[in-house]
Amino acid sequence: MRPQDIIRKKRDGAELSSAEIAFFVNGVTAGEVADYQVSALLMAIFLNGMTDAEQSALTEAMLHSGEILDFSDISKPKADKHSTGGVGDKTSLLIAPFAAAAGICVPMISGRGLGHTGGTLDKLESIPGYSVKLSLKEFRAVLDVAGFAMNGQTAEIAPADKKLYALRDATATIEAIPLIVASIISKKGAAGLDAMVIDVKTGSGAFMREPEKAKQLARALVTTGNSLGVHSQALITDMNQPLGRAVGHSVEVRECIDVLRGQVDAGARPVLDLSIELAARMVVLAQLETSVDAARTRIRKVHESGAALETFRRNVEAQGGDPRVCDDPAGILPLTEKAIKVESPRSGFVNRVDTSEVGHAIAEAGGGRVRIEDTIDPAVGFIGEVKIGDQVRAGDLIGLVYCDDSDRGQAAASRIRAAYEIADQPGQRPELIKEVIDK
Repeated sequence: MRPQDIIRKKRDGAELSSAEIAFFVNGVTAGEVADYQVSALLMAIFLNGMTDAEQSALTEAMLHSGEILDFSDISKPKADKHSTGGVGDKTSLLIAPFAAAAGICVPMISGRGLGHTGGTLDKLESIPGYSVKLSLKEFRAVLDVAGFAMNGQTAEIAPADKKLYALRDATATIEAIPLIVASIISKKGAAGLDAMVIDVKTGSGAFMREPEKAKQLARALVTTGNSLGVHSQALITDMNQPLGRAVGHSVEVRECIDVLRGQVDAGARPVLDLSIELAARMVVLAQLETSVDAARTRIRKVHESGAALETFRRNVEAQGGDPRVCDDPAGILPLTEKAIKVESPRSGFVNRVDTSEVGHAIAEAGGGRVRIEDTIDPAVGFIGEVKIGDQVRAGDLIGLVYCDDSDRGQAAASRIRAAYEIADQPGQRPELIKEVIDK
């Protein structure tokens, strides 16, 4: 086989065989296919798409490009959750201890934030000492101690994905659904999972803003996951406003620990509700319960009893973090005293929110990455006070921006003020869970 023949075939809209796809991926991993040839195939896939068979073959080839973790000696079922990302989307910090306390082994390979979306690894690193750069041996040891472990992608796991992702970013092919699916499922499959639940966001703060595009991605993820033997289900959920009250790193960890401690205000309620739902579906997919109702009850028990909080504490300690954060999150994760008010410019109702603009505002204030090499200030954040449908008067508090740099903080506050549209009539309160995709 020759790379140019495979490129030509896909360029002309023909279906690639599993052998051709495996040849190409192996060449990428070994460095035997030139970047310009990889770029050409990525664009051909972007323009012509892939069949289900091609998509499965691409995912499997990427999965087998590196090491597949073997946790077969752990008697518990292995399951994980993946989110396509959003603003204030912090559910992994609740779902992992919920599921682990409910009897699931959760080997979570997570990512970092870029642009307007936050990353689970970055949030966890705001806990003093917490390490997300574990060797495979350390990763396994944390699983044994805590029931869940949170780690970044290592050089051993799906190395083809790392090379392809960098070129996708540089060639404007990020949005291609077959490439998104292969990237996500290859990493999750390499973690040795039995089951996986996928949270596909849609709305103004989502990667897939249009509901139909989100549904197309969800179906492709579920189909491919199931084809590789990972029991998969997707939920399409709302990202038309920040999830919960907190946007940032320390502030989101604080919100999650407060929830684990049973301190749930109305603003944080959607975070808990969505986390319970996703964790419950992990329990069903892992065959620990036969119905979602029974699984929800199981998750609520581990939450209300404090078992999930203690599971989180064990994980923090096992990954080098300060476990006192579970007892005094505000003391261990302090916010700056420089809080800038975001006030409503007029009376009326919150009609809509440009959620991605909220995320970009906090990122550019230092609370996220505009470029992959940027350093994050975990103390930068936003705490919102209103939701779509709420009534406000001129001067009422929309939220507070926390930032030590006054100029950057003021700029973020101005952007967030403009992102909240105040109208004479209330916007329709969005439904949190829009659809469940089983196949």
